[in-house]
Amino acid sequence: MKKTFQILIALVMVFLMSCNNSNQTAADASSTEASSDAGQANVKDDASMKDIVKVAVGSPDHTTLISALKQADLVDVLANPGPFTVFAPTNEAFNKLPKGTLDDLMKTEKKTDLQNILQYHVTTSSLKADYFKDGQTIGMVNGDNITVSVKDGKVTLNGSANIVASVQASNGMVHIIDAVLLPPAKK
Repeated sequence: MKKTFQILIALVMVFLMSCNNSNQTAADASSTEASSDAGQANVKDDASMKDIVKVAVGSPDHTTLISALKQADLVDVLANPGPFTVFAPTNEAFNKLPKGTLDDLMKTEKKTDLQNILQYHVTTSSLKADYFKDGQTIGMVNGDNITVSVKDGKVTLNGSANIVASVQASNGMVHIIDAVLLPPAKK
């Protein structure tokens, strides 16, 4: 248990350090400006706490998630004030999907399916890790529910995705998970 806790702390520290843009000067850090592209996600603000999108963009472990959010046209939604809780699968989590699944979902004609899966990773509340209780059901943006299991302090979603770290964002919480959540098949 002690070793697991130390590993979790190390993962959180690595994630937080990867989100830090220490290469900017003090003058750059206090700038706030809008880029020429429209949308909340394109506002440059290096002084404030990062929103969910900027937290993910700053993580080398979430490049696949960011690509999927862009393909599904959901970046600006998650940059808005929220509050949101996002269960953010790592690149490694996406790699666990059956071969070809992600490539198929990234096709233009599969945009609705991709949106459904990504929206199954978001709820419209800011839920910290200590909020989760064993057996709890949480409604997700796509209209389906996830089920939470808690055992020995370890939080698992739908019996398959473990929360490995959590990061506070300006518009909610990001819980890093080690598997992609797939919504139940429609009947």
